[in-house]
Amino acid sequence: MPVGTSGAVKTIAPEELERTGTEIILGNTYHLYLRPGHKLIEQAGGLHRFMGWDKPILTDSGGFQVMSLHGLRKITREGVRFQSHLDGSYHFFTPEKVIEIQRSLGADIIMVFDECPSYPETKSYIAESMQLTLEWSKRCLDAHKDFNQQALFAIVQGGIYEDLREECARALISMDFPGYAIGGLAVGEEKEHMYRITEFLDDILPEEKPRYLMGVGTPLDLIINVMNGVDMFDCVMPTRNARKGTVFTSQGKIIIKAALYKENFRPLDPNCDCYTCKTFNRAYLRHLFNIDEMLAMRLASLHSIYYYNTFMTKIREAIDCNRLQTLLEETAKIYDDKKVDYSGNSIDN
Repeated sequence: MPVGTSGAVKTIAPEELERTGTEIILGNTYHLYLRPGHKLIEQAGGLHRFMGWDKPILTDSGGFQVMSLHGLRKITREGVRFQSHLDGSYHFFTPEKVIEIQRSLGADIIMVFDECPSYPETKSYIAESMQLTLEWSKRCLDAHKDFNQQALFAIVQGGIYEDLREECARALISMDFPGYAIGGLAVGEEKEHMYRITEFLDDILPEEKPRYLMGVGTPLDLIINVMNGVDMFDCVMPTRNARKGTVFTSQGKIIIKAALYKENFRPLDPNCDCYTCKTFNRAYLRHLFNIDEMLAMRLASLHSIYYYNTFMTKIREAIDCNRLQTLLEETAKIYDDKKVDYSGNSIDN
């Protein structure tokens, strides 16, 4: 899912998103609540009409953004009091308030309000945080029970601790949500922890219901976590990196602003059928970035979204053909995570 934090995937129009094969996008409750406000969006007919997107939308509950505020928020059992990162004004999110906001936004899939701890934290803190997430999840479910037009997904927390993850997952499964997200990963922990936790949860979460790994990730992350049972992903990385001149291709990562592309007239990715790759060459894209032309960000973003959608299609085809392990090995040869800065999490996506 490309990330459209504030009601837009940056630099890309909805019709262009459709041409990249995008079927669902993600918006953010925290940001849309602050600007332009959920009531205004409701008056406009909901987020789909407001932003001109008629395909599915998922809205995150804002739990990660609230966590990112650090010294600007105070967590209690009732909810979270926080200061806006925009103007310092005070606000209070409860599970019920978050459901109210997402109902006004009108997304197709909405998320419970969770407490997303940072990394590293003590196991005792993670345990308390997980219990708070369970309490808030039940309150979200109660606030949403008479409204079946949106699918409410739970979020499994528990840090890097398998016993806490299992306790949280089984408690949420007993509440019978239509889908289950895995939160609290890709927040600074080593990749091995992420893979271990998703593999562990594969045997616990219901196989017949969607599983959504939040805020992930690299092409290698995607395929490994698909092998661990994950169905859905979102990440700002493809578009954020693209706007800064770093793109993912079938031949690996390319930093298009580099001098070596000054006289390189090949397509950005010779194996890609996106508009950018079929129309422009690397030298031209480098030129656009070096003169700070906004078209550069648009063209790079279009390619990255198309590449990610195409990569997910390849994963589905590999599953059908029983060659997922082969695709993993091919992807691992292209992308060496240790050589790439894949950081992507921040309050403003």
